[in-house]
Amino acid sequence: MKTQMVTAWAEAWKARRFRYEFLGTLIALVVTLSLLARFLKQIELRPGVVLSDPVLAQFEPMDVTWLTFSVLYTALLVATVLLAREPRRLTTAIQAYIVMVALRMGAMYLIPLEPPALMIALRDPAVTYFGTGVQLNKDLFFSGHTATMFLLFLTARTRGAKVLFLICTFIIGGFVLLQHAHYAIDVYAAIVFSYAAYRIVVLAHAGKAWAGSS
Repeated sequence: MKTQMVTAWAEAWKARRFRYEFLGTLIALVVTLSLLARFLKQIELRPGVVLSDPVLAQFEPMDVTWLTFSVLYTALLVATVLLAREPRRLTTAIQAYIVMVALRMGAMYLIPLEPPALMIALRDPAVTYFGTGVQLNKDLFFSGHTATMFLLFLTARTRGAKVLFLICTFIIGGFVLLQHAHYAIDVYAAIVFSYAAYRIVVLAHAGKAWAGSS
């Protein structure tokens, strides 16, 4: 596996176009995450609307934070191992994530929401406190965790990996609802926006022979 990964990167790195695009993608990722951290901090200060959610009204919230992030980080670790062997597919996945984050910031800006009344805070050690120093409760429309899982499903190559990440998508979506950390519409919208982000990147690469391939 290690030899295969080294060979794949050596071959990809020979192409100057790939080198520029991969490095540019990494820079764009850092800039995007930095902007997201500042944006989320501002969102917390803005008043929003509390939605009436018939799905959440059917059950009391339950704290499943540790289960949520156990599934999330395990899936991310698996995806990292798989994508590391395919430099160009990894690049496409990162670009799709960047577009998804941009869409999410736009959605949150246009649709200010207050958290569900009975929400149990979802304390993400890698995202909730990323550059903010405060607990984030209003990063709602749409669910970033669910969207990220669905992006992993979309960018996976093998049937086994796709099944795994699709199951993880449903698990994460169910957990954030069980905890009342998101409205039901947040979870539904996450799938739509995640797919849109992926398609935007794929279409942008339509003229390139390496888009999404190794």
